[in-house]
Amino acid sequence: MGEVPRLKIPGVRFSDGPRGCVMGNSTAFPVAMARAATWDEALEERVGRAIGRECKALGANQFGGICINLPRHPSWGRIQETYGEDPIILGKMATAVTKGVQENVMGCLKHLALNSMENARFKVDVQVDDDVLHEVYLPHFRHVVEQGIASVMSAYNSVRGQFAGQSRELLMDILRDRWGFKGFVVEDFLFGFRDQRAQHLEAALINGDVSQSDVDRAGRAILRSLIENEVLRGDSKPTKDVIFCGEHRSLARESATRSMVLLKNDAVNGRPLLPLGSDLSTVAVVGWQADSKNTGDKGSSHVRCPEVISPFQGIKEALPHAEIVVESSNDISRVKRAAASADAVVVVVGYDFHDEGEYTAPAFNATPALRHVIPPDDDSKEARSVIERLMNPAPKKGERGKDNYGFGTGGDRRSLCLRPDDVAVIKAATMANPRTIVSIVAGGTVIVEEWKDLPSAIIFGWYSGCKGGCALADLLLGKANFSGRIPFCIPTCEEHLPKADNDAEAIKYDRWYGQRLLDRLQVPASFPLGFGLSYTTFSLADLRVDKSGLDQEQLIVRLRVSNTGAKEGRYIAQVYGVVEVPEWPKRSLLGYGLVDLASEEEKDIEFMVSTRPLQRWKSGSWALASRLVEIEVGGYSGDESSLKLKLEM
Repeated sequence: MGEVPRLKIPGVRFSDGPRGCVMGNSTAFPVAMARAATWDEALEERVGRAIGRECKALGANQFGGICINLPRHPSWGRIQETYGEDPIILGKMATAVTKGVQENVMGCLKHLALNSMENARFKVDVQVDDDVLHEVYLPHFRHVVEQGIASVMSAYNSVRGQFAGQSRELLMDILRDRWGFKGFVVEDFLFGFRDQRAQHLEAALINGDVSQSDVDRAGRAILRSLIENEVLRGDSKPTKDVIFCGEHRSLARESATRSMVLLKNDAVNGRPLLPLGSDLSTVAVVGWQADSKNTGDKGSSHVRCPEVISPFQGIKEALPHAEIVVESSNDISRVKRAAASADAVVVVVGYDFHDEGEYTAPAFNATPALRHVIPPDDDSKEARSVIERLMNPAPKKGERGKDNYGFGTGGDRRSLCLRPDDVAVIKAATMANPRTIVSIVAGGTVIVEEWKDLPSAIIFGWYSGCKGGCALADLLLGKANFSGRIPFCIPTCEEHLPKADNDAEAIKYDRWYGQRLLDRLQVPASFPLGFGLSYTTFSLADLRVDKSGLDQEQLIVRLRVSNTGAKEGRYIAQVYGVVEVPEWPKRSLLGYGLVDLASEEEKDIEFMVSTRPLQRWKSGSWALASRLVEIEVGGYSGDESSLKLKLEM
């Protein structure tokens, strides 16, 4: 796109993401939400570097997989593509992947802004108060832009009555003038809008609707970015040998292992069920996803990976001398038989691209105003194929197809619970065998209250990439320890979430969602933001918090972390700021620090956290919501064992 061979201008060669390079065959990493559960910026930078190498080897020079939209409601169909519910996690993880990606190609940050409804993304107009916009839905975009990103993609939806891709407030006043962005902006892929503007640009210049300086500014931004890219990254091109190479496969396995979250691990016969012993003679792997090679959505983020290891395959490879029985049907009698005769049962259930993901074809069918953006019918075979598939009725929910990018379902979830068939399988397995573990395959919140007391162990396993089955086996058998922490909260019921109207044409976004809303309602989460168990235990001591002399928007956090258990493990020290201000979140995540510890080892750690989440946007400037803040450092939001310290800012 935009190549000028005469001037040796390379143009923009785009690859989508975010779980890998969406060009040809490439490595499928865990989805972005899974990688957010690692809270590991160094690991995410390495993932970004690998993706960037594969993009460049396949001919791309721009990676459009850096999605950081904040999910106001967890039913959002593309929630798997973002990094959690909190602006701090979103900004930090996106900055890390950007740093890695941009060693090889230009990064593209998306979707600016307020894009967290899939079914209605082409038609919905999002209303938002100015303070909420700046305090909740833009801070993570601001952080990534300030750290350096080559390009930004606008959202499909409207904001305050104007398409985001045409919003001077978002793209000029905020992005360029306030944040200092120097790169180029691309609109999401409505080529009809783009082509129509190009066709009428000359007339718009003549009648004054567009100035020559507007055109020059846009052209300079693209040229500057392309020239910088060639100067910084154009000398060498990785060979295609890097695609799905051993290093990248190992990295995918490491990322999957670090991402999986242990939500429950009750005792069976006097000891926690997990880790399982390696002396197992029979393991039953049941549920419709037991042998599924499910890496997530099959829309624009779909990565075509040469090999994917299913949960059954991973467990079978890890236990070559054991009998591994797989039962992928929903036949309850067969599930019970398989479970009853096993030393341990692993139930793998959840979603796939039919349940959540990109929602394209139905939007064209439901929105006649969009039909003019489909390319004109020139009687070619290609044109007829596209038009017929986009304009014909879309498959209904539950119908199976090859993908959901223009040809299937996906979209926003209508329920946050598991399918009734999945719950029936869980009940059957746990009734037959108390040594039952449930692994949830999903991209975001799954409400578990109906059945969470039944299995002895619960794992959030995500869409875990090409090596997810290996990672699951490593964790089940104790070859690795759980270190993942959920980057969102899991409520006890959908009534504790914002009202969801996934087909709305207009909606108001406020600041109350996720853990913030639960705190406001004073209701407990089933699993709070940042929660996750380990095979070991930790203790904290000697908390100190100092103001940074170099940066007034940062604090220096110091504390001692001890591993008090028998296994090595990782602790993620989460720092929250608590202020007593009306109509303000009770508790805000300020940052976090990671530490790896051997059994009975202790370390003093030091890291920086941001005070920006404690600032209010008022009359076009920032000010602290309160000068008095209580700092809490613990293992998750509201952790009763947190260390606490009062601080005057």
